[in-house]
Amino acid sequence: MRVKRTEVDMAEGDMTPMIDMTFQLIAFFMVLINFAQTEANDNVVLPNSRLVKPPEVALEFPIILHVGADGRVFLGGDDYTAETLRIGLDRELAVIRAEGKAVSDANVIIRGHKDVAAGEVQEIIRVCQDSKLENFALRVKEDRS
Repeated sequence: MRVKRTEVDMAEGDMTPMIDMTFQLIAFFMVLINFAQTEANDNVVLPNSRLVKPPEVALEFPIILHVGADGRVFLGGDDYTAETLRIGLDRELAVIRAEGKAVSDANVIIRGHKDVAAGEVQEIIRVCQDSKLENFALRVKEDRS
């Protein structure tokens, strides 16, 4: 006896629940992200200031240096001393040059611990100036009292 072969139509799944779940996950993670803390470092506790004011324009090429209480400098996940900081700065400047920008377009943001010596911060600024960096900003925490 001969068996008849029937063609099976391709079944298409309903994508609506998957798309809905994707958008819910995106919304969930957007709520969890704290954009103010994206440049934070646990080793740095910023000093308070009543004179703080936000920047007028967003910085295009920021180089964020976190200075710990012991004078260690954190840049891009690596830690340096004031003497070895030039290695990390050269790497950051290579990225800026690769994008076709000048070194003077970079902005150095220094987030110094409240107990770090002022001389340590001045030494870091000197190292940055030796690398031809010109624009500096110091970060502090706003004192609302």
